[in-house]
Amino acid sequence: MDKNKQLHEAISAADRIVILTGAGVSVPSGIPDYRSKDGLYAGKHNPEYLLSETCLQTEPDVFYEFVTQNLYYPNAKPNLIHTKMAELGEKKAVTIITQNIDGLHEAAGSKSVINFHGSLYHCYCEKCGQDANPEDYLRSDTHQNCGGRLRPDVVLYGEGISEAAIQGSIEALRAAELVLIVGTSFKVSPFCNLIDFKRAEAPVFAVNKEPIFLSQPFTMIQDDARFVFADI
Repeated sequence: MDKNKQLHEAISAADRIVILTGAGVSVPSGIPDYRSKDGLYAGKHNPEYLLSETCLQTEPDVFYEFVTQNLYYPNAKPNLIHTKMAELGEKKAVTIITQNIDGLHEAAGSKSVINFHGSLYHCYCEKCGQDANPEDYLRSDTHQNCGGRLRPDVVLYGEGISEAAIQGSIEALRAAELVLIVGTSFKVSPFCNLIDFKRAEAPVFAVNKEPIFLSQPFTMIQDDARFVFADI
């Protein structure tokens, strides 16, 4: 049977679905991935340092310039993949667990989204803890209320994933009747380890331009997710 047809049948049969998404889902919206030849890290010296807690604390101006010049795409809109996932969530219990920090799943209308690595669109002051608008952060990383430093609520290199994100993801996977992995090489830990918490009987489908590898049975659809989701 055609793999796309298998996917359609699996979606039809499942009531509770978990979708694990990565940078490839947002590339059609004009947001680059990280490690491809045209990605965010291309041509950058030590980019992982620039996105680290160490850089934020020791060279806050360097961190601020890199993040505001390279991570924010305020004009980016949800693409077909985002909207199809949101539409699926209107018919079934769909939880999206995403590595992406761009907020496009929520912008598309998905209601149950776990931002595993945080979100650029939730900012806060390190000094007083008050939330701040991303628009304010893009103007300055100085909090006007207290003079503290603003930062986006994203997980930097050297920081841990929030306990709420981990526990919420595990609970969703334990309840899922179907797991989809979309637009990610699925190599970054601990995100890639989440698959170990799924139910043994829940089938897994992966949709990605490049093949991924899992230590358990799954169906690989090596294709552009836009084409695969167009018919869902």
